[in-house]
Amino acid sequence: MPPRPAPTPESPLPVPSLPHVLWIGGPPGAGKTTVTRLLARRHGLRWYNADAHTWEHRDRAIAAGHPGAVRWESLPREERWSAPPAELLAMSLHHERGRMIVDDLRALPATPLTVAEGTPVTPPVVDALGGADTGTGGRAVWLLPSVEVQRARLHERDLGLPPGTHTLYRSLAGEIESEVAEYGARKLVVDGRSSVARTVAAVEEIFADALRAGPVAATATERGRLLRYANRATVSQYEAFFARPWSPDDAGTTALAFACECGKAGCEEDVRLTVADFPPPPDTATSPPLLAPGHLPEG
Repeated sequence: MPPRPAPTPESPLPVPSLPHVLWIGGPPGAGKTTVTRLLARRHGLRWYNADAHTWEHRDRAIAAGHPGAVRWESLPREERWSAPPAELLAMSLHHERGRMIVDDLRALPATPLTVAEGTPVTPPVVDALGGADTGTGGRAVWLLPSVEVQRARLHERDLGLPPGTHTLYRSLAGEIESEVAEYGARKLVVDGRSSVARTVAAVEEIFADALRAGPVAATATERGRLLRYANRATVSQYEAFFARPWSPDDAGTTALAFACECGKAGCEEDVRLTVADFPPPPDTATSPPLLAPGHLPEG
């Protein structure tokens, strides 16, 4: 095998590893978020969603003068997606964001376990940490959708995205598939024949030892706070997007499905709210939880 490339051209990622982090990667349309969200709620894990930090990461890259980030932000929206695939990939900051994700995770509490998911969670990022073992360690897995599954799922999501978005997503799929093969990383092929429940079960089997060892949230209060953390991250993601001068949407009309924060083991209910209607910060121990109809705070 040829020498493995560093995740970013600037410098290698630091060690030691993040032993309290489980990793789920894969291209858009793989089902990462659906699987991770269920896994985190079921087992009392902190859910780190890389998508929720997209605009924060882009702002950090712009502040550092990253050419791809600066160019993408300066282009008119219609022109961004007409670039060649290689330029789209560079402007996506796919490789650069890996180090930012690691920085974010280092700033989080070491307990309970965190499950980190996102397209920029790549084999080079995890491998460079040392000790996470991309292949057989039972702490990292990549979901790889077939071309047909990815196309169908992105079509279902249809958010009026320009054709160039799909070009980027296929480029990301090819990039990640190549890295998974090069690093011998653990993978699950998503070919449309398995239900979401079966995919979650397969990931649970891979993470079984880590989930048994923990630590995980043990009380309803702890689980509720983790759900508020995940919900708040989503709100922050959209607020940062709406703050862009070219953003076509607003917090008062965009409705999302937020996790019920009752903290009851097994609760998978959601609460649909506009971003503007989500409870404002600060999030403290005395903040009222967001509850699905008929649900009460546990404990």
